[in-house]
Amino acid sequence: MTAFAILRSDTTVIGRWLWTVDKTLLALLLLLMGVGFLLLFAASPAVAEGHGLSPYYFVMKQGILLPIALLILVGTSLLTPKGVRRIACLGLLFTYAALVATLFLAPEIKGATRWVSIAGFTLQASEFAKPTLAVVSAWMFAEWAKNPVFPGRLVALLLYALAAGLIILQPDLGMTIVLSAVWWGQFFLAGMPLLWLIIFIPGVMGAGVLAYTLLPHVKSRMDRFLNPDTGDTYQIDQSLRAIGEGGWFGVGPGEGHIKNALPDAHADFIFAVAVEEFGVIACSLLLLLIVGIFWRGCRHVLKQDNLFIMLAVSGILIQFITQSFINIASTVHLIPTKGMTLPFVSYGGSSLLALAFGMGVVLALTRKGAAERLS
Repeated sequence: MTAFAILRSDTTVIGRWLWTVDKTLLALLLLLMGVGFLLLFAASPAVAEGHGLSPYYFVMKQGILLPIALLILVGTSLLTPKGVRRIACLGLLFTYAALVATLFLAPEIKGATRWVSIAGFTLQASEFAKPTLAVVSAWMFAEWAKNPVFPGRLVALLLYALAAGLIILQPDLGMTIVLSAVWWGQFFLAGMPLLWLIIFIPGVMGAGVLAYTLLPHVKSRMDRFLNPDTGDTYQIDQSLRAIGEGGWFGVGPGEGHIKNALPDAHADFIFAVAVEEFGVIACSLLLLLIVGIFWRGCRHVLKQDNLFIMLAVSGILIQFITQSFINIASTVHLIPTKGMTLPFVSYGGSSLLALAFGMGVVLALTRKGAAERLS
């Protein structure tokens, strides 16, 4: 018997999973996680020593969480579509509770309250709002499309408004932008009425003006982006220096020195460290890997007839690519700097686990026969 025949004849849970899961997408995700972990060896020791910690403190912390993330990724991909919806609903309720707790219990760090300690684990609840809201909103939009009497669109809007409101109160504009891109993208794909589409663009512009006016840190970052002479541009200056020194082929693994002067080299600016040490050509391959994951998921979306699956997968893919763009674009100074992790590459436990859940959902909903299991 061939290997494919053996897989098809295996009726166990793992056997069915191996036959039905998109193994190419899974391999690309595992490769990206591996690349990210290796880059932490280059980017994080200087940051750890700067905080008086062991050089490989961040590597060890991420190394502990990586197997958990793999379990979440694979475990979620084993779920049926109905199972995905149940887990997402429970996850969203937990996320709302954690977001409220964050506002009252989280310590203020750099003018924001975004991390709360739960059972010894520092949690950024907003990371989990993105994939869970994407799944639940997709469900509500799909139910509304099947039965216009059902208030699915209104429920999805209220869920989004609550999550976005709690996150902007932290304040975290970047996370709100990603969450909004996901939700509005899903609404558009679900059949956004023309009136909403007409209101959307001026609404976004108005929200930007309000953020610039009411949030001092947003005004400061925008002013420094448009006119560097108006404030401190140290981090972005160091990031651009690192990219410039890396050139086409990089200075070699572990040989970069500008990471020693970058406070967030292991997180927000890990792409700059990658370019300095491995060069533009190698980092172009990293970009191709990210785009490849996005495109592989989009191929499933384009072939999908089930609206819930199409919207849920689309929402998580929008999150993945938007977050990647914000991180890299701010690193190369195409947009104002924003503390946003590069998916599966930057250091960050909440980001890693939430992304693992989100991409596990993509794997679960794109398995062969997933749509049939919803009927």
